[in-house]
Amino acid sequence: MKILKKTLKWIVVAFFASTILSVVALRFLPVYFTPLMFIRCFEQVGEGKSLKMKHHWVPLEKISPSLPMAVMASEDAKFMQHHGFDYQAIEHAAKRNKEHPEKRKLGASTISQQTAKNVFLWPGRSWVRKGFEVYFTALIEVMWSKQRIMEVYLNSIEMGDGIYGADAVAEEHFNTTAENLSKAQCALIAATLPNPRKFSSKNPSGYMLKRQARIMREMRYVDRLPREGEDAKKKKK
Repeated sequence: MKILKKTLKWIVVAFFASTILSVVALRFLPVYFTPLMFIRCFEQVGEGKSLKMKHHWVPLEKISPSLPMAVMASEDAKFMQHHGFDYQAIEHAAKRNKEHPEKRKLGASTISQQTAKNVFLWPGRSWVRKGFEVYFTALIEVMWSKQRIMEVYLNSIEMGDGIYGADAVAEEHFNTTAENLSKAQCALIAATLPNPRKFSSKNPSGYMLKRQARIMREMRYVDRLPREGEDAKKKKK
């Protein structure tokens, strides 16, 4: 019994030490690979497809400032105000899903939660994975700046079939770089994020174009992401 307790104690200590150290390290190091990238590669092999993984890490200053605005308008309007979780959105989603169980489940994940999931975890809806997501979200909110969270998010999120990050989608779909994406292109990319393997920013449907137009309207009410260390109250749009 003592051996079991001691073993469990060291497992817990090792878990917290390793996860905290990894979050600290990734506060400064580029994220070149994520679990999802490897999972998609295995899926491609299993389906008999050619391997495709397009990903180029670029610093936040090399990404069009319109892209953070577009994803905040589309995915997380309170990104700069919350501390990882939008409780009002969670309550709204829970109420809507309960009242309309026949409809597609409405999510309430913030950009911080999506970043934690993309970088440290695997896809899924189990309570275990969700618990880890809460844990890693809290860690990155404490240890990373909002700018770093956005930088990692825009570099790691899936933006098409085998395409990850702003620079890869800019090259693959618009023949440009992340830095030179237009406001309209940024809004179109953001419009696909709920399901980037179904919705295409390269060949957008009418539905995607409507989402793009809505996001562009909402971007007028979103402040640009302040630079690292800049006072958010003094920033300009």
